Amino acid sequence: MNGIKDSAYEISKRLYNDGIKPLIIEKENYACIEDPIFGIKRNRVIAEVLKAMVRLKLEPDENIAKKFCNYLEKNQNNDGSWNEIHPNYNQPSALITSIVGTALLLVHERYREKNLEESIRKAKNYILSQEKTEGFFIKSKYYTADHLNVDAICGAFLASYGTIFTDDRCIRIARQSAQHICDHQFSDGSYPYTTNQGNYVYSFNIPCIHYQAVTMYYLIKINDYLQEEFIKKSLLRAGDWLVSVQKDDGKFDWSHSGLMFAYYLTGAYAFSSASLLYISKWEKKYIENGYKCLNILNHNIKDLVLRWEKDNWITFPCSLITTLKTSKIGNFPIKQKLFRFGYGLHRQMARRRFSIHLDDKLFLDVTKLFKIKTSTIEPFSNYPDLFMTSEVLDTLSSSLLFLRGDLDTI
Repeated sequence: MNGIKDSAYEISKRLYNDGIKPLIIEKENYACIEDPIFGIKRNRVIAEVLKAMVRLKLEPDENIAKKFCNYLEKNQNNDGSWNEIHPNYNQPSALITSIVGTALLLVHERYREKNLEESIRKAKNYILSQEKTEGFFIKSKYYTADHLNVDAICGAFLASYGTIFTDDRCIRIARQSAQHICDHQFSDGSYPYTTNQGNYVYSFNIPCIHYQAVTMYYLIKINDYLQEEFIKKSLLRAGDWLVSVQKDDGKFDWSHSGLMFAYYLTGAYAFSSASLLYISKWEKKYIENGYKCLNILNHNIKDLVLRWEKDNWITFPCSLITTLKTSKIGNFPIKQKLFRFGYGLHRQMARRRFSIHLDDKLFLDVTKLFKIKTSTIEPFSNYPDLFMTSEVLDTLSSSLLFLRGDLDTI
């Protein structure tokens, strides 16, 4: 395990010092992080980096951490929510509120910052208000389907809040969210991205490697507090599926991953590594797979983490077969399957190119041709992604505390 710990810590320090730190804007009373590509300041990015800073003590004192908290408190909405800030939209979100609330909980616990309690309590009330049915939380106003990863993230916050503040209702609802996720797990161990259609044109009741690992990661956070046998069994089955789609060299076989906008996301390797290493305490066989994920991740860093898993053009012909298999996953009409193939082909080319100047004209032309609306940005090149980097930092810092023997429950 020492080699894994050393590698994870080295990656974390490099990402923070070389990638994140130069992007921090520090003022007298607050600090934030500006995206070098899109020029936006995301609440989620700040919260994820804040968690890593506190867990791994990446800064010698608490000053910047407290300034991050000041910025987040200032940007909390009156109803207790925080906005999901994206290049294409900016709206209140239970997903983002859970992540920011968790970061503030961590600071509250580590530094005894009592002044954060009101913001955390308001966040808790907002998240509870977004539960539509037992264990199903609405992600945001414009994304109303039941996303299992969102349920897991909301459940993880409520489990931590309920434990820290002795709130039985939050504990009960966190358990319901875990049960809801486990009930919808496919027989092969994979989790669907959504369980229903919501306001999407189609249902995404399909497996996705990236969101398999994300759902596992936050389900683990719930289990840290609840210690339920049904969660453990679900996680082991989920781990088996994840390992089954991993090649001997550590790379994933993305032909088994049906969600096109999450196709080849590098964050999948960070979430997978953290999740597999955690469940290795029950089954040692996952250690090697978790280590392999970490190695692939390490090869996809240029100060910041690349948005997508990079590759060379020699393998491009074989990638067409992979994408064809992917496009057939799910119950979609022929027009949508053709679009999915075109989407995947675009991604296969883009991940093999690199640029910090993003041009998504080709993707917009494809969506126009198929008369399909999408909120995602799909540039025709791979790029260093602050958003992905913050997620990676969060997962690595969490798994490092676990590997070190300090059970991190926030």
